[in-house]
Amino acid sequence: MAKMTICRTDMEMPKEGVLEAVRSFLFGAVDGACKEDRRAWRHFWKRITRMEPGEMAAVEMVFPRSGPFHRRHMKIEQTLFDAQERFTDFEMFRDWLKIGAAWVVWVPGAKGGIVPLPKSISYAKADEEEFRQFHAQVIEFLRGEHAAPYLWKHLGKDQAYEMMDSVLEGFGE
Repeated sequence: MAKMTICRTDMEMPKEGVLEAVRSFLFGAVDGACKEDRRAWRHFWKRITRMEPGEMAAVEMVFPRSGPFHRRHMKIEQTLFDAQERFTDFEMFRDWLKIGAAWVVWVPGAKGGIVPLPKSISYAKADEEEFRQFHAQVIEFLRGEHAAPYLWKHLGKDQAYEMMDSVLEGFGE
C-alpha cells in the first residue's frame, strides 16, 4: 500500500482550458470501475483542486496483489519449511524469514534495547508492489551467508548452500 501526504502548493491554478484538458485525461484515461467508483474518483479530484495553498491530504493507494505470484511465494515458503530441520512451527519460521529479510519495524524492547517486530504481509497491509519487494528481500536473505547453514545445521556450509539451491532453483529463483 502506498501512503503519502500531499500538499497544495502556492502555484496558481491553471486556466479553465488547461483544467478541462486535465479533466479529460483524468476521467478518460483512468476512471472508476463502476458508477460509485466513478463518482468517488470525480469527488476526489474536485476536493484536490479546491484545496487551499498549504492544505494537506493523506492518500493511500492499494494495488491488488497477483494471486499466482502470492501462491508461488507461499509455496516456496512451505517447501522450504518442509525441507529444513531447524523450525517445527511454521509461523516462527515465517517470522524468522521476515526478520532475516528486514521486513520489520524497530521498537523499544522490554529491557530498553531496540528489537525487530515482523511486519504483516496480509493483503490489507502489503499490496502487489510491497509483496514483490518482500519476496525479493526474502530470496536475497535465503541466498545470503546465514540462512542455509542455519536451516540445515547437520550439513556442512557447502552442502547447506546446495540444499538451498535445490529448493529455490525448483521455483526458478
